[in-house]
Amino acid sequence: MTNPPREGKTGEVRKAKPKPERVERTRSRTFSSSVASYRSPKPSEGREREPLTHRVVQPTPPVRREPTETEQESDLDLELKIRIHSQVLDLLSPELLSSDDEARIRIEVERILSSILNREMISLSRGEKEKLFDEIMAEILGLGPIEEFMKDPEVTEIMVNGPHRIYVEREGRIYPTGKKFKDDEHLLRIIHRIIAPLNRRLDETNPMVDARLPDGSRVNAVIPPISLVGPVLTIHKFYKERFTMDELIELGTLDRKMADFLAACVVARLDVMISGGTSTGKTTFLNVLSSFIPEGERLITIEDAAELKLHQEHVITLEARPAGLTGRGEISIRDLVRNALRMRPDRIIIGEVRGGETLDLLQAMNTGHEGSMSTCHANSPLDMISRLETMALMSGIDLPERAIREQIASALDVIVQMGRFPDGSRKVVKITEVQGIQADRVILQDIFVFRRKGLDRDGRVIGEFTYTGAKPSFLDQLQEFGFDPAELGIL
Repeated sequence: MTNPPREGKTGEVRKAKPKPERVERTRSRTFSSSVASYRSPKPSEGREREPLTHRVVQPTPPVRREPTETEQESDLDLELKIRIHSQVLDLLSPELLSSDDEARIRIEVERILSSILNREMISLSRGEKEKLFDEIMAEILGLGPIEEFMKDPEVTEIMVNGPHRIYVEREGRIYPTGKKFKDDEHLLRIIHRIIAPLNRRLDETNPMVDARLPDGSRVNAVIPPISLVGPVLTIHKFYKERFTMDELIELGTLDRKMADFLAACVVARLDVMISGGTSTGKTTFLNVLSSFIPEGERLITIEDAAELKLHQEHVITLEARPAGLTGRGEISIRDLVRNALRMRPDRIIIGEVRGGETLDLLQAMNTGHEGSMSTCHANSPLDMISRLETMALMSGIDLPERAIREQIASALDVIVQMGRFPDGSRKVVKITEVQGIQADRVILQDIFVFRRKGLDRDGRVIGEFTYTGAKPSFLDQLQEFGFDPAELGIL
């Protein structure tokens, strides 16, 4: 059945474009029963939605907050603290330092600190003494100057550029802290304390390390000779509380109609790829989308550093492993994908594809593992298709470009494009359907887009989420799972 011609904005009738040929999907989709339709309660019901009446002004760069006087450490204060720290550490017994008895360590440190302050006649207020005690404890048991930022729930990223420059990210913006390490050796000692329990190696012959902390936070460290500013440490903190779709809607990441549509796509076992640049919220959004996977399915997650936290009961989590000290024992993402195919998964969820495992994932999507998901670094849906082609070629299998594009067009159904804006906000900027292939090109069709209108007086991005009017070709599949396209607002 052919689609009727559409009307343009001024009422003229436009000729319908010829529908691109669909790649014949070799996989079989069998649906024994319809899944109950997903319907989220609308928080806006019963009240009027606030119109976008903000005045559009010229974009202004975000203001960076300088460290306050209380945050800025003078060299004199730093030298005094380092001297007291060193004396306390010298007076602590090695047996106590190597023990796990934190209560005994705290009591002994407090006793030694009071003794040093009295002997040297250093007068400190109660608050200053407590702060100094906390810093010494952070040096002994924690991460030194950055320990307080690890505990601060508002800090999402910690960036140490050499010993004397520490930055943090709050609400999507980067700020200097005024804190610093004593020297390179001090910073290196903290880095080694972080990676020691993770069985990772960092030295001149292996000057880079990427690891995961027990709480799920990602750690990356780079040292000389490849770093010319001294040791560099980056910690991406893991959110202990999972976001929900309602919270993302409240934050303005997407609107209710887009959320309902994506939830239906997940339940209906469409293959979804989340695309975006660095720090656009791809993994967070993948976590949220996975919450709509129905119970009763066997799920396998595969990541370099495990960040995904699925709430379903039947989940197997696999994590890649780098080579050991001898250069052996590496287990790559691709190795895990191949092994996962032998573990009878209903869906495979890969944290991020960045190499030859892309081809294995596409083949899995085409051979009975519908509903699989992953993320990919790209600036637009079209760029993502090109990246997938390039990464599939990295598999080492000699395939013509046409064959790879057919694999992509047949495997993928939906692309979710994430974006990060100058005010630090993250939004779904496009939801795009992969329609098929025509004249050796993969054809894409935008279903939802975010139309940016400018910035308000506070520098916040304003705009609106819009349904383009395009009808997805997989409407029948949504209906088979009990979803009404009219209720989803895509008719």
